[in-house]
Amino acid sequence: QVQLVESGGGLVQAGGSLRLSCAASERTFSRSGMGWFRQAPGKEREFVAAINWSGGSIYYADSVKGRFTISRDNAKRTVYLQMNSLKPEDTAVYYCAVRAPYYGGSYYRSSDYDSWGQGTQVTVSL
Repeated sequence: QVQLVESGGGLVQAGGSLRLSCAASERTFSRSGMGWFRQAPGKEREFVAAINWSGGSIYYADSVKGRFTISRDNAKRTVYLQMNSLKPEDTAVYYCAVRAPYYGGSYYRSSDYDSWGQGTQVTVSL
């Protein structure tokens, strides 16, 4: 099973930026789609962004379009989430997740991902 380790979370003021990273343990990373999800207190986990194995297809939740950018570096087995213009409502634990190699299901459903990281806290203050 692929091990995922997120980093880069923290406390930032509204309007600020953070860059999350997610490092994967397996070489199959380069053949696997990746996603970012988040979960705020008292709420269900929700989709944030996803990227296919090559980086040629990218998906965003409407709430983050134009503010967040997902990217990947297959040589480093790492996926990134650049978050700009952060809002208090972006406060949540952010999780990265990996899909099976070349898996073609929905990128928006958490059930279509095989392994998850431990999460990193992002807190946006007013």
